[in-house]
Amino acid sequence: MSAGSAIPGFAIAGRAIGPGEPPFLIAELSGNHKGELSRALAMIDAAADAGADAVKLQTYTADTITLKSDAPEFTIEGGLWDGRTLHDLYQEASTPWDWHKALFEHARKRAITIFSSPFDPSAVALLEELGAPAYKIASFEIVDLPLIACAARTGKPLIISTGMAREDEIAEAVETARAAGAGGVAVLRCVSGYPAPAHDYNLAALADMPARFGAPAGLSDHTLDDVTAIAATALGAAVIEKHFTLDRSDGGPDAAFSLEPDEFARLARAVRSAHAALGQPVYGPKPSEAANLQFRRSLYFTRDLPAGHVLGEGDVRSVRPGHGLAPKHLDAVLGRRLARPVRHAEPVGWEAIEGGQI
Repeated sequence: MSAGSAIPGFAIAGRAIGPGEPPFLIAELSGNHKGELSRALAMIDAAADAGADAVKLQTYTADTITLKSDAPEFTIEGGLWDGRTLHDLYQEASTPWDWHKALFEHARKRAITIFSSPFDPSAVALLEELGAPAYKIASFEIVDLPLIACAARTGKPLIISTGMAREDEIAEAVETARAAGAGGVAVLRCVSGYPAPAHDYNLAALADMPARFGAPAGLSDHTLDDVTAIAATALGAAVIEKHFTLDRSDGGPDAAFSLEPDEFARLARAVRSAHAALGQPVYGPKPSEAANLQFRRSLYFTRDLPAGHVLGEGDVRSVRPGHGLAPKHLDAVLGRRLARPVRHAEPVGWEAIEGGQI
């Protein structure tokens, strides 16, 4: 797609997403509910109160996402989950399917959008029954083109995380989504490290991705603070996703790199303020500056002078406030005769100069 082409936006639950819109701010609940439905419901409340546009779930079971095996390739080495089998980790982190209806209903009562990342076709079917307005494709699933096609055939928008993905893999995922009928596509810059170092994000790609893939770009942020998200906003991010928890000290699979409610609220304020500050490439006084125009410099007479006086260097100065002629007219005023008497601290105007403006 050429750099000059318009990037198509879309909407999720009536919220416009794309160029010129504030970032769509997603609170990723993940497995931080710690297996308690009451905690998951409280997380929705806290995310809504903190200013999130949406909360996001992950819809899988341990058996739909992996196999139960303790073979080396099914065992995690290093990082937060060192030594755990994939099946064991996903069993803990999964959001039970029989919770989904209650979570969707509660989010709607709180007027916050709710959707999910499906990890197999059965998850898409469940989420369709619940009226999910969009789907998120996780970074590890970007190579699962049949899953992407399945989600896209619903006609809903897809948000695709691109952690670890090469350019050709991202392009294949986007093309698959569009060919299958997705109602819009966004791609998220992501680093699939938990947590991820900010220097790995290479946010300069946010300016390149929309032109390269023909889709709005955003950020899935696994860093430990909000700096990367604010920088991404300044670079035009259309979507920002951040993991969310009620209290990191309570633990949870993703708690170590998740924001608490007060931190998420601060992020929401900062992201929206950063977006508002971008504005448009316009010049001239802004409404907040109008009252201060009077304090710009202008030309003033420095002493009482009679009519007919030839103005010399000491007779006129550029000073504040700004009620006289602009300082650029100083050379045009010096050496001219006064048409009338003037007083000390009187603003210089053309009507006081013989012959007026020339």
